Amino acid sequence: MITSIHNDRLKELRRLLRRRDGRFVAEGEDLLAAADAAGWEPLERYAAAGSALPGTEVEPELLARVSSLGSGTRALAVYRERWASAAAGPRCVALWGVRDPGNVGTVLRSALAFGAGSVALGPGTADPYGPKAVRASMGALFAVPVVRVEGLDELPGERIALVARAGEPLRGPVAHATLVVGAEREGLPDEVVAGCDRTAHIPIASESLNAAMAASISLYELSRNP
Repeated sequence: MITSIHNDRLKELRRLLRRRDGRFVAEGEDLLAAADAAGWEPLERYAAAGSALPGTEVEPELLARVSSLGSGTRALAVYRERWASAAAGPRCVALWGVRDPGNVGTVLRSALAFGAGSVALGPGTADPYGPKAVRASMGALFAVPVVRVEGLDELPGERIALVARAGEPLRGPVAHATLVVGAEREGLPDEVVAGCDRTAHIPIASESLNAAMAASISLYELSRNP
């Protein structure tokens, strides 16, 4: 059992939560259960002493001090990052310049809910393996392939640029398409919009939606039954 905050393994965990090297940390029993269900094998696993959870036992107060969660955690594990070799359909969502890791994680969760084949991360998009994104994904990160892309030509199917108050109202279902979403304030770069096959918007009464909300609504629309 680990009983000292100066333990080298705990120091390494703290470092990984700040700066990753192809490995990342997932915290909480639900996230670890989602990883298990998806067949991800942890490189290391830790559990609060007395919790009866699998893993190297750590004194609970020490595990709480290592955790990035405000309330602490009873379990955490280290995993190797996985990156898909190509974006997959039949439906995909591509994020362009979405810097908020919470939005990235939430989009992963919506992608899983609405059956997207992958989430593509364009230039300037937050790391899906950062602590905030991992938490926001609620385990979807372990089930939805993620891929880095540099250009629109790497995206499958019809490419639909989601732009506030531009193009036609988004209507589904659409069988083979990539939904391209930008950040709430900046939106998509002009050259990205021009490179898509068409532009669409979500009819709303307010000024805008954040990237995660817009992507979630749009994925539902694209996947709904006619």
